Amino acid sequence: MNCERESDKTNSAALHLLEVRPITREERGQWDLLMRRHHYLGFKSMVGESLRYVALQRGQWVALIGWCAAALSCKPRDQWIGWPTCLQYSRLPLLANNCRFLVLPSVRTPNLASRVLSLNLKRLSQDWRNAHGHPVWLAETFVDPTRFKGTCYKAAGWIFLGHSLGFGRASRRYVHHGEPKMVFIRPLHPRTREILRQPCANSNHSLEVKEMKLSAKDAEQLIAVLSQVADPRKQRGRRHLMISILAISICAIMSNARGFTAIAEWAKRCDQKMLARLRCRYDEGTKCYVAPSEPTIRRVLSRADANAVDAALTGWLLSRSKDDAIAVDGKTIRGASRHTGQTIHLLSAFLHNMGTVVAQCQVDCKTNEIPSVRALLDPLEIEGRIITLDAMHTQKSTAQYITEDKGADYLLIAKDNQPILRADIEALGLTDFPP
Repeated sequence: MNCERESDKTNSAALHLLEVRPITREERGQWDLLMRRHHYLGFKSMVGESLRYVALQRGQWVALIGWCAAALSCKPRDQWIGWPTCLQYSRLPLLANNCRFLVLPSVRTPNLASRVLSLNLKRLSQDWRNAHGHPVWLAETFVDPTRFKGTCYKAAGWIFLGHSLGFGRASRRYVHHGEPKMVFIRPLHPRTREILRQPCANSNHSLEVKEMKLSAKDAEQLIAVLSQVADPRKQRGRRHLMISILAISICAIMSNARGFTAIAEWAKRCDQKMLARLRCRYDEGTKCYVAPSEPTIRRVLSRADANAVDAALTGWLLSRSKDDAIAVDGKTIRGASRHTGQTIHLLSAFLHNMGTVVAQCQVDCKTNEIPSVRALLDPLEIEGRIITLDAMHTQKSTAQYITEDKGADYLLIAKDNQPILRADIEALGLTDFPP
């Protein structure tokens, strides 16, 4: 009996020594490798906004947790929330999916999994806010009932909603795989359902509009690049500079403002120093800088040359980031088409960690993404950075352009479109990247 009590005390002490925290950039390679080796699903990448966590016990790694973007559609979850379809997709960023959870094989501590989940959830929303600029209010996960019973989730206070319908997303469509999953959710706020269903998109619980820290030097650079954009308005009746309205709009959008009203509200909250840096109008009567109103912002942005603004911003966004990895990917724009009826396909370059698009170009309907890479990257100063592309771009000409012309490095995927290269890699006998 005494032995059992001593064992319980030892286990309790071990659980209290647990620490759960986000990994550092230097730890990402080790995290990915362990997940790839030991998780039954393996590991390639995570979808959308994501966070990787590690649980430590006396400094040793004991468990790994991965969070990514929520599932686009899940009937039991959507019914529990009760949100209308018109709000669902705009509120999905406020959900996080526990897509990977791994207790390392060498660890044998009772109740460890539920304790790790509990500690992780206590800090998840704030960590998400720090990393992505907004909180999350609901956690979700899908458990394979043929392998697990979801015991650790139940012990950590998660709610079992039922089973999914057995569909999986593949190649932009849903395919029935016949393997329903157990659906668990965990509200991270007492009023989670109310927050996710509320019609006001600019509420304090929604995607948070945050402050923009713009130094005088950054502001000068932004104003300089925006001075290249022509003002379509007539000289008569102008009260606010075109570059001022554009600068305010760009800073507000980078601060999560969505829509003309949100941009105007962001501008009203700016202090006098910020308004001065953004070249706002100075009122001699009140001796104050005045932000443009919502109707003014709406009229100017509706008439501005979007291509000219996009071209001017290329490089400025990149210069403000310390992100050394840039992803290149193409997407077909849903609901948009040319006058001929053909869909519009854009090739974009965006920062891995921030998710900010720093350049984009339209792919000609008579070709594909491969020749468009040069046009996309030509205006960018990417020397010393790493460019990641999918298997379509695993081409000698693209690799030479990135290294020789732009002075950058690349990470390309070798698949069946490059059979000789793939065979050469397989012949090396490497199952993982060397450390």
